[in-house]
Amino acid sequence: MSLRLPQTAAASLAILALCGSCASAEKPQQPREAAEPIAVRPAATPAPASAPIPPPAPERPFFAYQGELEQGGWIRGLVPSNTRTALLGGQEVEFAEDGSFFAAFDRDQGPQIELVATLDDGGTVSRTLTIAPRDWDLEYVNVPYRAGRSSAEFRRLREGEIAQIVAARAQETGAEGWRQDFIWPATGRISGRFGSQRVYQGKPGPYHSGLDIAQPTGTPYKAPADGVVTLVAQDPFTLEGKLLMIDHGMGLNSAFLHSATIVVREGQRVRQGQYLGTIGATGRATGPHLHWSLKWRDSRLDPLLFLGPMPD
Repeated sequence: MSLRLPQTAAASLAILALCGSCASAEKPQQPREAAEPIAVRPAATPAPASAPIPPPAPERPFFAYQGELEQGGWIRGLVPSNTRTALLGGQEVEFAEDGSFFAAFDRDQGPQIELVATLDDGGTVSRTLTIAPRDWDLEYVNVPYRAGRSSAEFRRLREGEIAQIVAARAQETGAEGWRQDFIWPATGRISGRFGSQRVYQGKPGPYHSGLDIAQPTGTPYKAPADGVVTLVAQDPFTLEGKLLMIDHGMGLNSAFLHSATIVVREGQRVRQGQYLGTIGATGRATGPHLHWSLKWRDSRLDPLLFLGPMPD
């Protein structure tokens, strides 16, 4: 697999290793254009009876990974051989039978986080990851922050909507879109960037949780990667409008807000590039656009760090 990495990322691709208790220096970062993908060893298949028995695969006593080591970024790689469990900053990291895994870093992740594997023999292998900070787009406003008051009816509706969103994100479907290079779900003018935020007399307001792509109502959008549909809100939610959520596996999921139409159903498997629906302005939106957000577990991620340049 080859990764096309976005020009906006502040951190270069890293392939790092730690061997047992031996100290090892990090390799110097390479330019993103010259990055090579890691080799993921596929699961073994039975050999014919007449075929010679291949030698055993060499042990891998280290983490191998690559990706975007910055706030809102991600890594994908291999756990050490004979790993029983893996953690990133104390949070569980799932991995496939071939040892491959996906993990990510929240928008507000601090400068360092620990990646730890516990082996079958009880030993551990760890790596301290250095996470590059981001220069977020902050707008300073000299007025007090007002969260606003909501009616009892709004709070009742919102509680039910949030419960559906949480349940959709908790689904484990076995999807493998996390292994893919993501593609743009739509193209157009970027009208909102992940992480941008207003600061009201020193008090931060909520930051923008996704990527906004402005296009007229009715413009089609497609799946950025393989996945399984976990939520379709045909009756518009109060804020998100017609909402579509897709699980890409390993705790990674997409949400598409403000749709005019959604043409897939819950439980349906979708392929990368498949038509999902049309852009709209349902819910709380000032104009037609696709709001695309990505989460891994409880971490909010920057979709631009999953993409190459926008196609013409």
